[in-house]
Amino acid sequence: MHSTLNRAQAVFGFFTTVALFVAGFAALSVLLFPTDNVTADVRVKDVKVIKGRPHYYATKKEEYAQMRFDLDADLSSLFNWNTKQLFVYVYATYSSSESTSPSSATPFTQSIIWDAIIEAPESPYSVSNLRERFFPSLSGKSRRTMPSSSSKNKKNNKDSTPGVLRLRDQKSKYQISDITGHMAERSNVTLSVGWNVQPWVGALWWAPGTGAVPRTEGGIGTRRAFDLPALKGSKGKGGGGSEGQGEVKV
Repeated sequence: MHSTLNRAQAVFGFFTTVALFVAGFAALSVLLFPTDNVTADVRVKDVKVIKGRPHYYATKKEEYAQMRFDLDADLSSLFNWNTKQLFVYVYATYSSSESTSPSSATPFTQSIIWDAIIEAPESPYSVSNLRERFFPSLSGKSRRTMPSSSSKNKKNNKDSTPGVLRLRDQKSKYQISDITGHMAERSNVTLSVGWNVQPWVGALWWAPGTGAVPRTEGGIGTRRAFDLPALKGSKGKGGGGSEGQGEVKV
């Protein structure tokens, strides 16, 4: 006869085996879910180059750029039964050198200027929905939840479909700078859209062009290149810009 402890261990071992099999099946099943109709388009509205302290802990003044942009993206096909949330970001790519004619050998820098977290729609079989359905008296109690970044853009995003973004004249969250401390008149700058699909179980899926595997399909929304403006009061390349800011509208 088996003892109670032996029976409990056998039940627990069977449960973990079944749970592992179900989790593996859920992780592999997303391979059958098409993601080829993902679209993204980002357009820069205006750019400012400012000389100052980009961070409160900065020890000296340096040049940094701030941008405003329009974003139209349809990432709804990235949501499936195994999607927990979607991390969306807009990043700027620019030459790491101050040369006016960067070659293919010139290294490039990529900096995120804006990001947001889009949570997947809540399942009708979730604990909160089942509690509201069968125990309405308990569901009235407020729950403390951390607001996501996407809720801050709810007023700017008129489409309520998860993964569909319509942002107009959106201000960048983060400024871009360079280790040299100079950003004015930097040429060949592009904006692109990237994303990271965070599943409940399985590997993280990334946007194409990131170099990560596995990755999804779709356009990353890269637009034509533009140049950063000169500082206000400067004399152009090599002119030694004065403190202030320069602005250009695209």
